[in-house]
Amino acid sequence: MSHPGDDRARLGLRESATFDRQTIAAIHRAAETGIYDIRGWGAKRALPHFDDLLFLGASMSRYPLEGYRERCDTDVVLGDRHAKHPLHLDIPVTIAGMSFGALSGPAKEALGRGASEVGTSTTTGDGGMTTEERGQSKYLVYQYLPSRYGMNPDDLRKADAIEVVLGQGAKPGGGGMLLGQKISPRVASMRTLPEGIDQRSACRHPDWTGPDDLTIKINELREITDWEKPIYVKVGATRTYYDVKLAVHAGADVVVVDGMQGGTAATQEVFIEHVGIPTLAAVPEAVQALQELDVHRTGVQLVVSGGIRTGADVAKALALGADAVAIGTAALIALGDNHPRFESEYAKLGSAAGFFDDFQDGTDPAGISTQDPELAARFDPVEGGRRLANYLRVLTMEAQTIARACGKSHVLHLEPEDLVAVTIEAAAMARVPLAGTNWIPGT
Repeated sequence: MSHPGDDRARLGLRESATFDRQTIAAIHRAAETGIYDIRGWGAKRALPHFDDLLFLGASMSRYPLEGYRERCDTDVVLGDRHAKHPLHLDIPVTIAGMSFGALSGPAKEALGRGASEVGTSTTTGDGGMTTEERGQSKYLVYQYLPSRYGMNPDDLRKADAIEVVLGQGAKPGGGGMLLGQKISPRVASMRTLPEGIDQRSACRHPDWTGPDDLTIKINELREITDWEKPIYVKVGATRTYYDVKLAVHAGADVVVVDGMQGGTAATQEVFIEHVGIPTLAAVPEAVQALQELDVHRTGVQLVVSGGIRTGADVAKALALGADAVAIGTAALIALGDNHPRFESEYAKLGSAAGFFDDFQDGTDPAGISTQDPELAARFDPVEGGRRLANYLRVLTMEAQTIARACGKSHVLHLEPEDLVAVTIEAAAMARVPLAGTNWIPGT
């Protein structure tokens, strides 16, 4: 039996690199519907990433540490610039902001359970603070977003830190979406919205238009919380060097930089694939800005997110200058998203395990990105928390293993000179030498 590809080859057919079948299908869909495509997840195009970097393990010029006898610490302090009570985390991996609305209540509870079990923080996301997440989170960061959905001064005081969100890696310059089928009575009540009506979050804060206004806003937040809470500023990676400098000048204790591989619950695909810069390119720009202001590793911490999947990714981000990383998509996968056990149900939705990205529809068979009571009831937050904690432990142990191999007694002692790149693009973006040379393209 011949394969369709064999027939095409026999006929001498050649697919266009510009108008390939996926592009043609997208044009047909747009022509038939008249609306742009919306989905969740992050950028799916191939981009320079942490996989394009390698570590230089110790041998003669440096000695490795013995894993069973010599310590390699993983703790990190976030927010000790101005706050009375900075966060003291046991590991440098945190949970990124994902809203109740985008995620189910049990999923938010599981994130809190898993993070607390290993001594790290989770983050609220748009739409406010849920009792489940606050109740199960040892350290909870409250996101202060342009929409102000669910914003409550009392909840600000209940939080352990506040994150002022100016942008997100999947959609810098754009607002979020929550389709009507996910606006349940509880979500509507928390966000002061009508039930069942599509919601779009604002792309910028309504009460400020620049860095000076951000300074005023940060001071207001400090006064509301009696200067106890660290104030983060989160930006989507675009003009990272300037954005980080402005955030520091505005008074941020922590800067969060989210690269374009970062995920989202729902936005236009054109945003996800064509706006922003790769995480790998953003980290050195952020570090340069902090170094020039003389606050890198001495006053303002840098948290990096967007496509972190393994302990190697964690170690590479720290080596490039991050103090910690945040994970979102990977955390959902750890909870059970895109699991093969739901293969038959993904097929009914026109998707497959490993490919499901329609987080906006609220039809997630795993019960994670849904507000459907029956689907949400499938998800066990205790089991989900256990899975997430296991995953976080593995990330931490992998990062420790690499740090020891490089002769480091703390994961934050990793540095750019421990790295080389295997592609010219990665070498230029990460500002580390091309493997086997001392050449850093662009310098």
